[in-house]
Amino acid sequence: MEDPKKLEEGFGNQKNNISEENIDTNRIDNNQDLASHENEQKILSQPLQKEEEEQPTIKKGKRVATLDAFRGLTIVLMILVDDAGGAYARIDHSPWNGCTLADFVMPFFLFIVGVAIALALKRVPKVSAAIRKVTLRTLKLLFWGIILQGGYSHAPYDLAYGVDMKVIRWCGILQRIALVYLIVALIEILTTKLRPTTLTPAHFSIFTAYKWQWLGGFVAFVVYMTTLYGLYVPDWNFLEHDGDTSQRYTVKCGMRGHLGPACNAVGYVDRQVWGINHLYNQPVWARSKACTLSYPETGPFRDDAPTWCRAPFEPEGLLSSISAIMSGTIGIHYGHVLIHFKGHGERLKQWISMGFGLLIIAFILHFSDAIPLNKQLYSFSYVCFTAGAAGIVFSGFYILIDVLGMRIPFLWLEWIGMNAMLIFVMGAQGIFAGFINGWYFKNEDNNLVNWIQHHVFFDVWKSQRLGTLLYVIFAEITFWAVLAGILHRLGIYWKL
Repeated sequence: MEDPKKLEEGFGNQKNNISEENIDTNRIDNNQDLASHENEQKILSQPLQKEEEEQPTIKKGKRVATLDAFRGLTIVLMILVDDAGGAYARIDHSPWNGCTLADFVMPFFLFIVGVAIALALKRVPKVSAAIRKVTLRTLKLLFWGIILQGGYSHAPYDLAYGVDMKVIRWCGILQRIALVYLIVALIEILTTKLRPTTLTPAHFSIFTAYKWQWLGGFVAFVVYMTTLYGLYVPDWNFLEHDGDTSQRYTVKCGMRGHLGPACNAVGYVDRQVWGINHLYNQPVWARSKACTLSYPETGPFRDDAPTWCRAPFEPEGLLSSISAIMSGTIGIHYGHVLIHFKGHGERLKQWISMGFGLLIIAFILHFSDAIPLNKQLYSFSYVCFTAGAAGIVFSGFYILIDVLGMRIPFLWLEWIGMNAMLIFVMGAQGIFAGFINGWYFKNEDNNLVNWIQHHVFFDVWKSQRLGTLLYVIFAEITFWAVLAGILHRLGIYWKL
């Protein structure tokens, strides 16, 4: 019996029938196409009916197992690097140039959102219904992003809640996903759905058929690159607060096109748009060689550390989020390939060739020092490298799960992927752990989470670093995999 719930573009669940209130995604098996050929061709080749006409009934297809597994993998990576990155700095975000395991999480999210948009929106005949759904979901993402990362929630270790609006952080993971989702989805709705797309026999027809999507990505590229290299960055200053005292620091710039931490246009745009008090105040560049002798670990600042080491910086800021639109554009291309090409070989040829092509571009740009890989700036080489890696991993999952039928070993990732929003909020953002910590004995540190960490992992393995890693794997990731499996069995999903 098929699961009656459906997960939309990364989060939530769906009902079986397609209507104005539901956007559906599909799952393919080894010997079954994305949906019946007759219904597929009707959707992709016929003009849309007027909105006043009754919506056609669309036969329900199966969910894409690879999509859920990839989404689940991204959630698992987020939990791993967030909670074990402090013990193993090499898997935490790169202090500046470079790309570590943690730096794949955000672009993997955006890639899979793009894939899911292509699959979901093709199942909604009415343009108005699609726009309404996309707008509502964007607002929900923004709301939850501000609650979770704006400073209102102090979970898991601080049992207080609330945030001073003078220092609330406006940007974050879900906010970036919301922006990319809104732009990419609206382009898909206002171009593809107004004039349904069919492919010609030409070799590059998959690109020309969706030229408006690629144009949107190119516009984002031009805006980002023009601003990054053309915007003049003047000197700027900030206050560092230490208890009741504060000290003002000045950062000398007066240049344009700089890609270092101090004087880049990405930080300047955020300081001007959001205000310096609303930026992330624990940037990863504090672990860089210029700032601390403990590199790449967190440590006290060097005596000769530059002033910018103490400054705030927004890793999910406005200009870098415009660059991130390109990640969503590449993801939606992979979704279009999944829709139009029915054979496994044809799909993999398109996916793998593009994945390796992006990796080659990224290597050339990075190792020639033209445009280094940089997650904080969301540089173009970083877009190519992470999107190429996402394409290769997605193709690998597709081969193992949907072509070879090796689905059982990846079921736990599917379960997590089907309840991605629930596990993101409760697990990756520490809300569940914060709830458990609220039940303590005598003092706040004497709680169940700390007891398990110390007595089951730290004391047994005689190593806080190894104990932390094992705790994350067996007490967090395993727990959420089991819970997601139970919820899937019960048909319970968190719809956003």
